[in-house]
Order: sequence, then structure tokens, then C-alpha cells
Amino acid sequence: MRKLEEVIKNKVIEASRKLDENVLEKLRSAYESEDDKNAGIVLKAILDNISIASETGLPLCQDTGLFWTLISYAKSSPYSLSDLVSTTYEALEKAAVEGFFRKSIVADPVFERVNTKTNLPPVVNIELIDGDVSTVDVLLKGFGSENCSAVRMLNPTAGKDGVIDAILSMVREAGGKPCPPMFLGVGIGGSLDRAAFLSKKALIRKREHEDWRYTDLEDEILERVNTLHIGAGGLGGRATALEVNIEYDSTHIAGLPVALSVSCWADRKAHIEVREELWRED
Repeated sequence: MRKLEEVIKNKVIEASRKLDENVLEKLRSAYESEDDKNAGIVLKAILDNISIASETGLPLCQDTGLFWTLISYAKSSPYSLSDLVSTTYEALEKAAVEGFFRKSIVADPVFERVNTKTNLPPVVNIELIDGDVSTVDVLLKGFGSENCSAVRMLNPTAGKDGVIDAILSMVREAGGKPCPPMFLGVGIGGSLDRAAFLSKKALIRKREHEDWRYTDLEDEILERVNTLHIGAGGLGGRATALEVNIEYDSTHIAGLPVALSVSCWADRKAHIEVREELWRED
């Protein structure tokens, strides 16, 4: 699966240097509508930084992040899950070297904290999907924003208002630390760990919700977050967050887990569809 390995590697390197057009457009729009002088200066610096990274091939940020991956393995895939996982791992290993990623991973989290010097291992999540086209999604997850992510285990009667209040509380506590304007992934339901996973999955979501109530909830949370006026760089202004995405699941009658994954303005991600021309060797 060498073609696939090359594609994953190149897309991950590109993600470290160029933002998706929809992310870039939201940043431009925030700058054009900002009436706070200090926030405007920050947004202009962000846009200038994006242009320099694109022109020079340099990473958008010195923290090239932790590789958070979601491998969605199609049940009718003609290749093994093991092959897809190993190909993804090898592609990330090469991307870290060829993309000049900062070596940011320590093997033991508490005691020695010795750097692996490879930016590996990645965090790998696997889920099964219908069909025969698998996908690989990679988040380059910087930890200035990751350190502001959190989970709240709400009372089951908290309802929509409780969810909104929990998100506002977490964002207010984060303040300017996650390099706003932010992109917010919200996971609701399941268990503590499931909600946290869903909040990451929300950050890479491509589709619209089939349930309009969750679309409306995303819009309401975004509007309420922006009334906090944390703003770009934490200096005030309109744009505290640029996007809110929600993923949800069933949960126990006694609970309402709510998780928030925070991404900074450098919302870096790669999406690869594993189609036949990529996995079949000539």
C-alpha cells in the first residue's frame, strides 16, 4: 500500500503548512468584521503567518502537534485492518521527518518523560463503517489548546441549558490560553471516554447533522461563546470561536457526559479516502 502511504504522508505535511479553505475563510471573515483594534492586530498577524507558511513551506506553528488519528475501516474492505493501520503509522513516521515536525512526544507521561525523538507513537482510534471505502483522518493536535479541553459529567436533568452552561464555563476558564479564535468540538453522551472521543471526532466532521436540533445547538453555543469577548489572542473582540461541531451518542439514564475538545486557530487536519487506486499495487 505504498501509494496510500505516500498520500497520507503528503497530506499530513500539507496540513502542517496550509489550512483548509473553509478554515481560512472563517479567519478572513473574522478579521474583516472585527472592530476591536487589538484583536484586529492579532487576526492580521495570524493571516500574515498563514501566508508566510504557505509560501515558504514552513509549519504554521512551532508546535506541529500530536498525531491524533481516526481510522474508519469499511466492513467490505478488500485489505486487512492491520495493513491499513501499519501503512498509516509508517506514513506518519515519514511525515514527521520529511515535514521537519518538532519532536514533541514523551514515552512516559509522569516519571522520566524521555522524548521519543520521532514524534511517535500516534494516538490511533479505529471504528467500523459500512461500505468498501475506508477513511483516515489525522489531527495535528497542538497542546496549548489540548490542555484546555475538558469533560463535565452533568446531572441527567441538565438538558440543553446545562450543556450550554458547561461549554461556556470551560471556554471561560480557558480564556486566551488556547490561542483563540478557537474551533470547538463537543461530544455529548456515551461515557466519559466516549464523550471525549466524540469531541475529537466532531473536530474532523464533514457532514451536516440530520437532526436540526443539534445544528441549532451548535449555532447557539457559538453565539453564546462569542458573547464572552475573549477574542483573538485573548485580547477581546468578536471572534472567540469560529466554529462549533457536536457529535452525540446514547447514554445512561443517570448521566449526561459533555466533553469539549479545543482547537486553536491553526485547525490542522488531513482526510484521506482509501480508494482502490491507492491500496492496489501496480
